[in-house]
Amino acid sequence: MFKSRLTPFIIALFVLLPALTYLTGFFTDWLFFTETGLLSVFTTRLYAQTGMGLLFALLLFGFMAANLLYANRADFPYSGEYINLGTIRLDRAQAIPMLRPFGLLAATVLALLAGQVGALQWENVLLFINRIVVGTSDPVIGKDIGFYLFSLPLLEGLRAYFHFLVLATIVMVVLVYYARGGIGLTIRGPQIAPQVRHHLALLVVLYSAVAAAGFYLEGFGLLYGNKGSFYGAGYVDVNVRMATLNGLTLITPLAGALLAFGLWKGTWRMVLLPPVVLAAAYMTGMRAYPAMLQKFKVAPNELALETPYIEHNIIFTRFGYDLKKIETVPFDVDTRLSAAEIANNSATIKNVGLWDHAPLLKTYSQLQQIRTYYKFFDVDNDRYMVNGQYTQVMLSPRELSYSDLPSKNWINERLIFTHGNGITMGPVSRISKEGLPEFYVKDIPAVSLADIKVTRPEIYFGELSNDYVIVKTKVPEFSYPTATGNINTTYSGKGGGAIDSLLKKALFAAHFKTEKILLSSDITAESRIIYNRNISKRVKELAPFLRFDADPYMVVDEKGRLKWIIDAYTHSQRIPYSKPLKGGINYMRNSVKAVVDAYDGAVDFYISDSEDVLLKVYGNIFPALFKPMASMPDGLKTHVRYSHQFLQVQAAMFSTYHMTDPKVFYNKENLWEIPVIGEKQMEPYYTIMKLPGEKKEEYILLLPFSPSKRDNLAAWLTARCDGENYGKIRAYTFPRDQIGRAHV
Repeated sequence: MFKSRLTPFIIALFVLLPALTYLTGFFTDWLFFTETGLLSVFTTRLYAQTGMGLLFALLLFGFMAANLLYANRADFPYSGEYINLGTIRLDRAQAIPMLRPFGLLAATVLALLAGQVGALQWENVLLFINRIVVGTSDPVIGKDIGFYLFSLPLLEGLRAYFHFLVLATIVMVVLVYYARGGIGLTIRGPQIAPQVRHHLALLVVLYSAVAAAGFYLEGFGLLYGNKGSFYGAGYVDVNVRMATLNGLTLITPLAGALLAFGLWKGTWRMVLLPPVVLAAAYMTGMRAYPAMLQKFKVAPNELALETPYIEHNIIFTRFGYDLKKIETVPFDVDTRLSAAEIANNSATIKNVGLWDHAPLLKTYSQLQQIRTYYKFFDVDNDRYMVNGQYTQVMLSPRELSYSDLPSKNWINERLIFTHGNGITMGPVSRISKEGLPEFYVKDIPAVSLADIKVTRPEIYFGELSNDYVIVKTKVPEFSYPTATGNINTTYSGKGGGAIDSLLKKALFAAHFKTEKILLSSDITAESRIIYNRNISKRVKELAPFLRFDADPYMVVDEKGRLKWIIDAYTHSQRIPYSKPLKGGINYMRNSVKAVVDAYDGAVDFYISDSEDVLLKVYGNIFPALFKPMASMPDGLKTHVRYSHQFLQVQAAMFSTYHMTDPKVFYNKENLWEIPVIGEKQMEPYYTIMKLPGEKKEEYILLLPFSPSKRDNLAAWLTARCDGENYGKIRAYTFPRDQIGRAHV
């Protein structure tokens, strides 16, 4: 009796808990997007997710339920008292009345799963709706690249969905008919009633149409194959496998119709023949004959036969990683430096780096951490005008480390210790008499020894800020320590959301799983809760379709405020013939610079590559999200730098794909490598120098190349960062017959 009374409460608990979790998550997301001024981004995603989720769920439920209800209407002659399911025997008279509710329950469960899968298609749907023509077609099938980027992902998702829908329905219908006696297993083989055969015949026709669509789409997938010496469809793929798939696309519906006809009439030879023919055609055209052709014709004549396809691989890989814009410039190795030339490049000499990131981070921690609960997480490289001189600097923010607080409790962690404080900045090329780094900015409160002023040193949003805090409470916030005592502050920014009602307190308490938000008497109607404080998580929440650099860097803007700049990348796995990175990406652009205010969390996304076709479509989808680079304040624009990570990717590809002649590429006659120092591959590094042929020094990103398996210098790659030259890349190459004169 007690258990029967408890059952409804248990069921209600299982229903209400997920609903409450979703509700609180929805509420906090809504407030977060409202806080950042990007609610339209949230609603656009929400509408697409809801629409696709409902479409997938309702279509599957309607189709499956209609088929199950039809199957349950059928009456068949008595076929035994029991239903035999292996070792399980069910009483048929008791089981048949349960088929309809259990079938509808199964359809409901599968529909809910399909709805979740459909919701995941939101990005593909929006890309498809807002698709554009790129203007470049693949060289084999002739489809515009926009088809692969914006249409093919959705088509493949729909094919997988309909494949599951029809196949799951067939399985469920067969089970119902078997339970009702329409399908019987005898020593002479399966016995199927005419009504069952007619029903299954119609489903088979639908399944053959879905299978034909699968063969059609598989043809596009051939353009992504890895052939060893190059990537993409080769001679055998284009001349055999693609023809096979085109043929299968045409004959599969015919085979399905023949199979359905045989099933309808009960002619079992016609039922078995079409699948056997299709399987034989697939194995012959996709496996056996291509293997023979590859071995006996292509392999002995590989260069001659594969040259056009190698050329496709070169062209589209260079497109995929934007290698086409790299300007190759011969470098004069006979140049001899004179004293006058050295004097003329004094800014380059003055900015030669003496400090490496790892030891400098330790030194900053020892000299400038001030308290154990502060932490320098990373050192960033940038350039500033310091006392009228263009100077390369190293900068590190002083963040609050909650794991190092001397006394851990909810009030300390959430109300009092809410933010980091200030930065440490110094030149890359100078040391003090004691052998320590010099400083332009140091200490708490910030002491400036140059004309760089920090007017808003508080860091509420950073790389270490992972948990929520509540500001403007009755408890004073800790600002910084002094010799005579602690200095407190009160947050005056716009970050976070107001906690000005009991309902909001309850929802935030449920979301963050703490009753203290609801019960604390220190929280007032003026209080604000600041969450999503980790800058990487913050920008990912706003733009989950972008990849973000793992190394954000901080800058001091013209007003003395601290801002984070994060490089963001559009990416795809859908460029035919383009060689993929580990993980499958074969199209990448550093098209966006995300800027996060360290004090109030304001986020701006600026377009740094307006030619990126993917970003154009995302801009159509989310018009409020992206801003033109021209609208970026000048105080930030002077600190934009070419992405270290992106140049590393481009360099890895350019080491092979600078060879544009298919014959040279095939023979790897001029293969380059990125030098290895110790056991670690060299990374691009920022420096200030005057490039050959230029009139003044500039901030650049630099990486050398060496010939394959040699220590000589083959070339050096440089990406420019300043002003109108931002994004221009040059590869200074050394003559191959004189390459031995320069060493890495």
